[in-house]
Amino acid sequence: MYKAPVEEIAFTLKHVAGLAPALDGGHLGDLTDDLVDAILAEAGRFASEEIAPLGAIGDTQGARFADGAVTMPTGWPALYKAWAEGGWNSLTASPDFGGQGLPHMLHVAALEMWNSGSMAFAIGPTLTIGAIEALTAHGSDHLKNTYLPKMVSGEWMGSMNLTEPHAGSDLGVMKTRAERRGDGTYRLFGQKIFITYGEHDFTDNIVHLVLARLPDAPAGTRGISLFLVPKFLVNEDGSLGPRNDAYCHSIEHKLGIHGSPTCTMIYGDGRFGEEPGAIGWLVGEENRGLACMFTMMNNARLAVGMQGVAIAEAATQKAIAYAKERTQGKAPGWQGSGMSPIIEHPDVARMLLTMKVLTQGARAITYACAHAVDMAHGADARHWAERASLLTPVAKSFATDAGVDVASLGVQVHGGMGFIEETGAARLYRDARIAPIYEGTNGIQAIDLVTRKLPLSEGNHIRGFIAELRDIAAKAAASNMPALGETGERLTGSIADLEAATDWLLAAVSEGRQVEALAGATPYQRLFGLVLTGAYLAKGALADGGDGRNEERAALCRFAAENVIGETAALRERVIGGAASLAAARAVLG
Repeated sequence: MYKAPVEEIAFTLKHVAGLAPALDGGHLGDLTDDLVDAILAEAGRFASEEIAPLGAIGDTQGARFADGAVTMPTGWPALYKAWAEGGWNSLTASPDFGGQGLPHMLHVAALEMWNSGSMAFAIGPTLTIGAIEALTAHGSDHLKNTYLPKMVSGEWMGSMNLTEPHAGSDLGVMKTRAERRGDGTYRLFGQKIFITYGEHDFTDNIVHLVLARLPDAPAGTRGISLFLVPKFLVNEDGSLGPRNDAYCHSIEHKLGIHGSPTCTMIYGDGRFGEEPGAIGWLVGEENRGLACMFTMMNNARLAVGMQGVAIAEAATQKAIAYAKERTQGKAPGWQGSGMSPIIEHPDVARMLLTMKVLTQGARAITYACAHAVDMAHGADARHWAERASLLTPVAKSFATDAGVDVASLGVQVHGGMGFIEETGAARLYRDARIAPIYEGTNGIQAIDLVTRKLPLSEGNHIRGFIAELRDIAAKAAASNMPALGETGERLTGSIADLEAATDWLLAAVSEGRQVEALAGATPYQRLFGLVLTGAYLAKGALADGGDGRNEERAALCRFAAENVIGETAALRERVIGGAASLAAARAVLG
């Protein structure tokens, strides 16, 4: 059973991602180190003792659909009620609407633990929190006062409606339409697919945020507006009124996250209400809906990155526990009686250590991104906003790829027992596979990283960041810790690979060589993530965390440098030379 790694999470937050200096500098208000520890401990307890035991039930039962209604797995409605009563929905929300106003770093740390317990459960509340952020930033006072208190308390949940059958990532061709009414409301008509938690029995009301197009809207993404469409209309006194003309037509049968209802939503076909049309209210300005939705989407991308970290942590724990118990053959040097535990075999130890490297690297990257989000609200806002923008696509893509890779290694460690459902290793692998796909595929994240984020401040931000990474490598090289070996020198070489690839891509983008730049975008994204993994592991090994584990962290860092991070040289060549081979080979595809 999963046990939340609270101490490791706290260490990464404080001494790698930047929480400790932010606390010491007074950048996080009244937040104290003791309060951080208390929140993490309780989030970990809830994840380990209450969410995790119900994860397998959610997978085997799944969300069930009948007559337009979704029944959640046994025990899940009570679990959600306990989660909401614990105040977890309100961690980062504004105190004006009942929130606690805590830093984003604490939210993503708790999010990791909840997703390790059950990714299918945690994704529902995650979307509500994202809807709260979008509504807080862009909603009218009327909408905020009507909906936010009950969303922040968890009494109501939210959903995000973007995708249509013909419009996945290309939202510019979406067809859902909105018609103005003279009373300040709109009527929406259309179909949305892949809507996570679009219908369920956790709460009485669901607040849908829906993208739609007005009749006179400009073409493409410039003509998209955002609307709030509740499942039930709300009376003046805050009580629930009649059912809105919006409902779930069906739910998908998926590879994983079975407990999460993935809905096809119908808006405005006349099933409910006095006339056809789902009643909605504009969020933000007309034709500016995508900008409003990106408030929700950017944080959702980081939250999906946390899902990758969460699955990786759960898979690593499960694989290590199994490898300690499972006996098979005799490992080299085994002195015990009978067969040795498979963790003694070099190949199994290599897989387990690789799992730990990718898990801890992904954790540090996502936490560092959350730290940048928090710091962007204070002094030097532009610097930190650019850092958050730069790290978001890497956090989403590298962490979710790591989740799949680590879960796959976890199945391999289990051998045949991993391929059957009994051990739970297969469930983690199935659940992990969606994360590189939704909230913008990892290929789209690579495009965003190379074409929009690298050129920030004319490329000076990424150059400054590389200088920071080089400083970490220099400190590792100068360290007298024997366990680090030649980690500093190896990391310096990988950073040089990153710098060369970055310079080449910046030139390609500025010169309009889009095909060349995009051919190298995905390998560059992995190159970036691997360098960050090495740098953050080294930073952790050199930190004064007070827990006496520096030698242990240094040993893992050295393993990473010699067995995982060395891939950067080949990735650099793929970035710089990939366009020609891609062009030459495309004919093979027909």
